[in-house]
Amino acid sequence: MLTNAQLADLRERLERSQNPIFIYDNDADGLCSYVLLRRFLGRGKGMAVRTHPDIDAGYARKALSLGADLVIVLDCPFLGDAFVEELVKASIPLLWIDHHVVDSPHYAHAHVTSFNPARSTKPSAEPVTYWCYKTTQRTEDMWIALMGCVADHYLPSFAQTFGNVYPEFWKQGIRKPFEAYYDSELGTLARALGFGLKDSVSHVVYLQNFLIGCSSPQLMLAELSSTSSFAETYVRLKKRYDALIAEALASPYDTVVFYQYSGTLSISSELANELSYRFPKQYTVVAYVNAGVCTMSIRGTNVKKILESLLPHFESSTGGGHPDAVGARIRADDIGRFREAFEKLVT
Repeated sequence: MLTNAQLADLRERLERSQNPIFIYDNDADGLCSYVLLRRFLGRGKGMAVRTHPDIDAGYARKALSLGADLVIVLDCPFLGDAFVEELVKASIPLLWIDHHVVDSPHYAHAHVTSFNPARSTKPSAEPVTYWCYKTTQRTEDMWIALMGCVADHYLPSFAQTFGNVYPEFWKQGIRKPFEAYYDSELGTLARALGFGLKDSVSHVVYLQNFLIGCSSPQLMLAELSSTSSFAETYVRLKKRYDALIAEALASPYDTVVFYQYSGTLSISSELANELSYRFPKQYTVVAYVNAGVCTMSIRGTNVKKILESLLPHFESSTGGGHPDAVGARIRADDIGRFREAFEKLVT
């Protein structure tokens, strides 16, 4: 976990900046982390990362073009070498706030100041949103912090406090994060963020700005019934998601819930999360195939170790994540072989 001294140091570094540029992972944890810090500081701009597995130099050049005096990377497990070197050449300091368990040479880089609870003397894996909320300490932003936390499969200690303040957005008896994510109104809002982030860059900017100025979950819920770009994207993508999840739920499964699909919408992570919630005793693999590449989201006990044992046997493969939730990319031609090897290991 991060200590109070580390949080104070982080807060001081943020407050000293006059034009911070935030670069965040393209999910609800990353977005909510940015929004919390932006609302706290009252200044700065944000960019969602859409390159994988690391951040390329284009994001550094964009930050420099915006006049950054500080760059903050949120919820991204890997920094690109060229990205870091661009900031080094411009003498722009870099803060890296993350919670993934990964090995990276950039943790030892003199130009990078990192805050990662997984690398502390008492390792933990709370979402970046949680630590941003602990840093800003703005209780009026509790609902934003909770959206980011439950979307990243974490139920924070302040969840019940939120439920007392906003009972219409909560549900009595919630004990697990995905119960909140799938069976509460707050969860509906958190899931809407995931859909909104899949829109065009200009519409994501609209979503960012809306959240920065939004004062309550009631107003966000009303937004989903409006004619805004965020609302229209949410309705359109949720319809597609509902069709895919219905198809996945209707299939018979044994030890492994394996669902494969294709098309223009990449939502393997979202599908895998709900399937793992609906089938808690099985391992879940959702495979999205597009342009000869298979992007997989995998859930299950110690699945990170299982994935790490498999990837060396697949050419041009990448992957990683948390102990029980990972993502991977392999060639589409290798799906059958991967499925066979995975099922053999877990059974």
